[in-house]
Amino acid sequence: MHAVETLFASLMVLVCAVLFVRLCLGARRQQRFDWALRRAAFATRRFALRAYHWRSARKEAERVAEEAIERARKNGDWSGNVYTPKSFRGKRKPH
Repeated sequence: MHAVETLFASLMVLVCAVLFVRLCLGARRQQRFDWALRRAAFATRRFALRAYHWRSARKEAERVAEEAIERARKNGDWSGNVYTPKSFRGKRKPH
């Protein structure tokens, strides 16, 4: 429990320090400081969401790729590493 209390106290000190720095700035610099904090918060949130969804997105891509490979195996002929779809077998109209 001591580590949680230490972490919480550290976060509170950090928040107080940021608010104090913001208080010492002029109006124009406060605005720029606020925008910088918003951009940093947005970037942090985007990074966290991408990290959270990374595994599921990767599994979804693997599943879609496997489905495409299975469709190719069923719907065409393979000669070595060359795939020929069944739609190429029909007669072609002359130009």
